Amino acid sequence: MVVNLDKRRQVAKEAARLIYYGLAAEYYVAKREAAKSLGVKVLPTNKEIAEELDQLSEMLEGQSRGELLKSMRSEALRIMKVLEEFNPILVGSVWRGTAHRGSDIDIRVYSDEEKEVIEAINKSGYNIVRQERSVKTIDSTKKTYLHVFLKTPQGYEAEIIIRPLEDINLKEKCEIFGDDLKGLKLKALEEIIRDDPLKKFIPY
Repeated sequence: MVVNLDKRRQVAKEAARLIYYGLAAEYYVAKREAAKSLGVKVLPTNKEIAEELDQLSEMLEGQSRGELLKSMRSEALRIMKVLEEFNPILVGSVWRGTAHRGSDIDIRVYSDEEKEVIEAINKSGYNIVRQERSVKTIDSTKKTYLHVFLKTPQGYEAEIIIRPLEDINLKEKCEIFGDDLKGLKLKALEEIIRDDPLKKFIPY
């Protein structure tokens, strides 16, 4: 129904606003808070919220958003070079090309020795601000990962997710866009920065 589509769009817009301004950290929370505030029960998909968030970011940030993306991708490359031996992959909004003010840099690395990753970070001069563990269910299997958060000289936050070597060929679907979560390896990121630094990796 058209009415429901209009309501979904309203909820998606409000959820995007909550995420943009840091009032909600997760899509799951944002859409429910948005629906509650608007007094409706219709919930948009994560992809619909992401599309609204992209449009909102573009409207509010304009040309500076492109400069931000280039800067964040360059910083991601520097971090990935520090962690090259751990097969780093850039994921998240900096990979997608949808980063905005407040976004962080998400990098996955693969090692059975978490201490070695942390030592490499410490030796590089990056400042570790905190560490957290998370539990994620992939193919009905619960996995625990260590997340290491850095503060870069430019003021960006970078999140390094340490995964075991057995996960290096693990196939996953993106929880937001529903496509394969591929990311960018170091060499591919170098090419993007050189040839098309504003390229987006989002399904249409």
